[in-house]
Amino acid sequence: QVQLVESGGGLVQAGGSLRLSCAASGRTFSSYAMGWFRQAPGKERGFVAAISRSGASTWNADSVKGRFTISRDNAKNTVYLQMNSLKPEDTAVYYCAAANSGSNLAVRDGYDYWGQGTQVTVSS
Repeated sequence: QVQLVESGGGLVQAGGSLRLSCAASGRTFSSYAMGWFRQAPGKERGFVAAISRSGASTWNADSVKGRFTISRDNAKNTVYLQMNSLKPEDTAVYYCAAANSGSNLAVRDGYDYWGQGTQVTVSS
């Protein structure tokens, strides 16, 4: 089992940047593929980005391509989401998630563990 704690959210102006972090407990962090999802008020929780166990492969939602970058540091048990050129429509609670399987990483059902979320608000 793994516990996930997100941090780094906050209020930023449009065009600005934030870096989210997700710290994982346990000694088997490198055995999990990791992902970031977000949920805006009144909307479903949707896929943002995912990264393989080694970090060699990453995937992004079309809405964030070229702006967001997911990365991980297995030595620090941490996954990151660097968010640049932020837009008001990026406002949401951002969640990190861990997956035992390396498949179906673009859907919620592909993940086994979730963090509590961190709020990101982008003002226009």
